[in-house]
Amino acid sequence: MHECCVHEGTVQKVQSALPDETQQEALAEFFRVMGSSTRVGILCCLMTQEEMCVGDIAAALGMTQSAVSNQLKLLRQSRLIRSRRDGKMIYYALSDHHPGDIIRFGLEHIAEEG
Repeated sequence: MHECCVHEGTVQKVQSALPDETQQEALAEFFRVMGSSTRVGILCCLMTQEEMCVGDIAAALGMTQSAVSNQLKLLRQSRLIRSRRDGKMIYYALSDHHPGDIIRFGLEHIAEEG
């Protein structure tokens, strides 16, 4: 096995640019939340339609309202979506443009050839 030498300048530059441990843990948790095809499907629904109720999301995804509600709770706790109550109805929307941007970038990446 060939051993690589350590380039101190490179190591110091990289270390200064790394997120701290707390940020790395938060980022890993963010990607765990994004790591579910159901949750990605919900986010895609909310990218297409600005606001949706749980029934509409469930119907669009071919899922039960209960299953979607459980995922909406996790997405809301992760601050990827927000909710708004209108009487007895609760409407869900993306919290901001970031979740949609991440999905669009991911779709662009998987669509690239090679």
